[in-house]
Amino acid sequence: MGFNKIAQALSVTLILAGVSFAYAQNAGTHELRASTATLNGPTSVPYGWVDFCGREPQECNQPALPAVDLDLTPAVWRMLNKVNLHVNRTIVPISNFDHWGTLLDHWDYPKDGKGDCKIYALWKRKILMDAGLPRQALLMTIVRDLNGEGHTILTVKTDRGEFILDNLRDDIRPWDATGYHFLKRQSQQNPNVWVGIAQEAKVSSLN
Repeated sequence: MGFNKIAQALSVTLILAGVSFAYAQNAGTHELRASTATLNGPTSVPYGWVDFCGREPQECNQPALPAVDLDLTPAVWRMLNKVNLHVNRTIVPISNFDHWGTLLDHWDYPKDGKGDCKIYALWKRKILMDAGLPRQALLMTIVRDLNGEGHTILTVKTDRGEFILDNLRDDIRPWDATGYHFLKRQSQQNPNVWVGIAQEAKVSSLN
C-alpha cells in the first residue's frame, strides 16, 4: 500500500474521538440548506486522477454503484467538520512543482505530510470513506478559484444539498457560496467517470 495502515487507523480514531474544532460542533442540521449543481454529462478525466489510479489501482478499480446522497445528521455534520479541520491543520502546504518537481498534476495521499489542494481533498475523501461514509457522496471536484487558478476541493452530496470541504478554509460552505467557478467532478456512480458542472444552481427538494 502507499501509506501506513496503522498510522491511518490511528488518524481516523483520533479524529472520530473528538479532535477539537472551533465552530459548528454543537450545531443542529435543520437550518443547513444548500442547492445542487446542474451537471452537463461526461467530460475529460483529469490527468492527475488517471496517474493516481496507475499508482494506487486498488483505490480506483471499484464497481459502479447507485448514486447515494449522505443523510446529513448532526453526527455526520460534526464528523465532516472535524475531518476538514484536522486535515487542513496537519498537512503542510506545498506547491505541486516544489513537492514533486513537475508541472504535471501529481495526486497522492500525504505520505510525507505535505501537499497541495489535491492531496488535502484526496485525504479527506479517504478518511471519510474509511469512517463509513459512502464513496458516492464524496466527489473530487475541479474549480477555478477566486484568482482564476485551478483548484481541487471535495464535494459532499447530502440530502440537504452540496457542501464543500476546502483546504483554503476551515468552514464548510454550500457549493454556490464559495465564489468558485465549477468545472468538473467525479460521477456519483463511478469515480473514474467525470462530469461537467454548469454554474446555475438547482435548489434541492428538502423536507
